[in-house]
Amino acid sequence: MVSPTGILRSPHPDVVIPDSAFVPFVLGRAAEFPDAPALICGVTGKTYTYAGLVDAVHHVAAGLHARGIRKGDVIGMVSPNLPDFAVVFYAAALIGAVPSTVNPIATAEEIGAQFADSEALCIVTIPDLYEKCEAAARLASTVREIVVLGEREGAVPYRALWAHGNTPPVVDIDPANDLAALPYSSGTSGIPKGVMLTHRNLVANLCQMEGVTQVLAPGDRVLGVLPFFHIYGMIVVMGGALRQGACIVTLPRFDLEQVLRVLQEHRIRMANIVPPILLAFAKHPVVANYDLSALRYLFSGAAPLGSEVASAVEARLGVTVRQGYGLTETSPVSHFHPMSGDRVQLDSVGPSAPNTECLLVDPMTGEDVATGERGEVWIRGPQVMKGYLNKPEATAACLTDDGWFRTGDIGVVDEYGWYRIVDRVKELIKYKGLQVAPAELEALLLGHPAIADAAVIPVPDAEAGEIPKAYIVARTPIDADSIMQFVAERVSPYKKVRQVEFIDAIPKSPSGKILRRLLVDRERAKAAAAH
Repeated sequence: MVSPTGILRSPHPDVVIPDSAFVPFVLGRAAEFPDAPALICGVTGKTYTYAGLVDAVHHVAAGLHARGIRKGDVIGMVSPNLPDFAVVFYAAALIGAVPSTVNPIATAEEIGAQFADSEALCIVTIPDLYEKCEAAARLASTVREIVVLGEREGAVPYRALWAHGNTPPVVDIDPANDLAALPYSSGTSGIPKGVMLTHRNLVANLCQMEGVTQVLAPGDRVLGVLPFFHIYGMIVVMGGALRQGACIVTLPRFDLEQVLRVLQEHRIRMANIVPPILLAFAKHPVVANYDLSALRYLFSGAAPLGSEVASAVEARLGVTVRQGYGLTETSPVSHFHPMSGDRVQLDSVGPSAPNTECLLVDPMTGEDVATGERGEVWIRGPQVMKGYLNKPEATAACLTDDGWFRTGDIGVVDEYGWYRIVDRVKELIKYKGLQVAPAELEALLLGHPAIADAAVIPVPDAEAGEIPKAYIVARTPIDADSIMQFVAERVSPYKKVRQVEFIDAIPKSPSGKILRRLLVDRERAKAAAAH
């Protein structure tokens, strides 16, 4: 009988975590290379040097303060990746305000719901999204004004934030308790919730990640296509690269040829990406048209990466491909495959990060599992969130009294302390690395007069990783296309239902909980039979 794993400590030595506010830590080395580029827009070429970035952050921070923004106030951000996204984000955090980011393709209703929940006082966006943000602001009564990165009638122009000098007030920040960011996550279930990340959480995670970012030297160029509104792009790319003195080349959205052009023209050394992008790098013929010889490292996250795709990209491009694991609630990185070393296991997320403890727990019994057996990954460390905003019950459901965060993900650990993420207890769908909550789509479907009952599950997809599939119990005749169109008109594009199957009854527990696992098992059995 193999003994249970018990508490699994990181094989990495602990790192020292300074008692620092987030922004001074990220930009703490800027004075070493003031004239080096920090951010370049890959479309327009707009550039901030490190000295220029610090000056811009201070100007915008002073401007936000002059417009009444104070410590603890929430700033809503609805924007694609631009150099000024980083300026506003760090300016808000510098004066103790809390940036809360949202996907720019979200609907006005989705944006309004988030900013009503977080009680945002202003929204920062781009001119093209002003009307949608204006509609969202009508749903979030606390929003006083909308700032556009540019100009738009009815909005506060971005230049207005630059009119108050570059000496913002010095704000006393308690790193362990004050919030530095409020991204939203569906957690292990349900609708999105505000994840309270402190200055210490984010500083700790940047320190813990230096095992990944240490491959960067000042002046190296990094691809900034992962969305900064998402915790991966926000902290790993935007924070990690600037902390190392690297230069981020931003792109507002993923377009394969545009990405390849930027990789070639800017001689990008490292790119943080997600599995669908790696799949394109592995298989798309257009990749061969570009000189990617400067590219040395690809680091994948947000969804599991198979070893076949990783191996194919390594062979095709001659680069090192590694992956990591984390969650919004862990700031985000809890595990990463080392960039160098004798051991390579491409389908593994590696050992846990420094200062991080793990448990693998049988979700049915609550008992520790043995090495090599499946268990829910529990994480404890300085990167674990403070909790969900105004959601004490949701916080208590995933954070234990002694600091363990229950991830809802199923992992296996080997004798070396390396992990693979193999399944989920939680029922989120990961479409191209973005979270889709089945409960949100089910609630929408149940609002259709022809639908008596509904359940939504993930089904595998080669390009997207997973797509939402709806099982429908019809009340009156309706076809699959009508159902998919009904959902598509009401949600962000990545949340669309892409398959529909009609069923006599949705399987449920005696208490009425949807047993999505039975539908997932049914789907797997059908796929196995087809092969």
